[in-house]
Amino acid sequence: MAKVKYVIKRNGATVPFVQERIVNAIFRAAVSVGGRDRETAEKLSHQVVELLEKSYPPSRYPTVEEIQDVVEKVLIENSHAKVAKAYILYREERNRRRRQEKAPTEQRSEYIPWAKMWSVLDWAVEHEVHTVRKLNARLENHEVGEVVKESEAAYALEVHSVIERIWERKNEAKLVIVAGPSSSGKTTTTNKIAGTLTKRGVSFVELNLDHYYFDLDLHPKDEFGDYDFETPQALDIDLINRQLKELLAGKEVRMPFYDFKTGKRHLDQTPLSLKKDDIVLIDSLYGLYPPMTEGIEESKIKIYTEPILQMKNDSGEYVRWTDIRLMRRMLRDAAQRAYDYGRTLTHWHYVRSGETRSIIPYLETADVLINSAMPYELSIYRPKLIDHFSEWVRQYRDDPLHVDAYTRASRIHTLLSSLTPLEDDSLVPRDSVLREFIGGLVLD
Repeated sequence: MAKVKYVIKRNGATVPFVQERIVNAIFRAAVSVGGRDRETAEKLSHQVVELLEKSYPPSRYPTVEEIQDVVEKVLIENSHAKVAKAYILYREERNRRRRQEKAPTEQRSEYIPWAKMWSVLDWAVEHEVHTVRKLNARLENHEVGEVVKESEAAYALEVHSVIERIWERKNEAKLVIVAGPSSSGKTTTTNKIAGTLTKRGVSFVELNLDHYYFDLDLHPKDEFGDYDFETPQALDIDLINRQLKELLAGKEVRMPFYDFKTGKRHLDQTPLSLKKDDIVLIDSLYGLYPPMTEGIEESKIKIYTEPILQMKNDSGEYVRWTDIRLMRRMLRDAAQRAYDYGRTLTHWHYVRSGETRSIIPYLETADVLINSAMPYELSIYRPKLIDHFSEWVRQYRDDPLHVDAYTRASRIHTLLSSLTPLEDDSLVPRDSVLREFIGGLVLD
């Protein structure tokens, strides 16, 4: 049994030492460069523990940074240079993000869609939903129906604009990609675009990237047994790229089939080919991730979705888009995947880590941004979720292992508490993007 019993976190908290965290850190770095050998990661973690035991007496607990230094040393000394480099780069990226959180003005502005945000803010001010108080006033003034219609019409107009763009380029475009972070409304947006254009005679062939996941036991997981799918390396990017090229070259490919019940992928299962005027359609978190379409010169139309809500809370701060998406995903995961809300909350740090590395940095490469936010959706979520957030605030308040969950829960609980609730979600149109998360979606 390891002599190292505790570790000191960056915030000064002392928490139990868990070797599995080292295994997962090494394995995650290996996965990022194409490795899938968990057994080697476990062997290397034993070497890390041995060095820690030699370096630190029982009365001296190592810090997180000191443990990471030892991990780097072990990787380099065992000739795992590529993995060591990936680990070092990931570590530096995490440090950079932590510095940015302490000094928000230093964040890279090129990741922020200023023009789009200004347009959405202008609309919000015009419709008096740019603050929680303004939204509440309209709802309490029996203007719920109008707020719903105005919000849905704004989203419909954005989707219509994209549809017309694709229609104008239907003879040259060979690939349409709808990308964006988790729960941003990609699926509904994709279905609306494809549905309308199919009626006009445009032929789409969907490449379902869910079938390109690696086997479940090849994914990293944490000490709580939670798998980390929130990375493009969870997908067989090389196979996706190769089969895309073959499809666009007129060849037939045999797509894999992923069995989500068993967590196993079966190769060479589903034949797929393109007719002369077919357009490949991809709906994916990582649709803009460069290696996925590397070397593909055919004409592409790239769409990025995000709930770009421009609304200030009672403290004068803008509601965070990630908080909207977290609530959306909670509702969807519970309905479609039988996940309890708490599991989604405690997993969300993986989501944010993955999207800040592999999704958000590429939004600037999109041809168009679609805002999927509905100002009234926050009031819909209040009666569904506020009791849960209240409990999480209590549960995680003094838990050093769940600082991220507590911070998010506390912030969202304060937001929800300030909103006028909408108890009846039947007011949400059946074809609304919100139905992707609360259920009952019906598209023509």
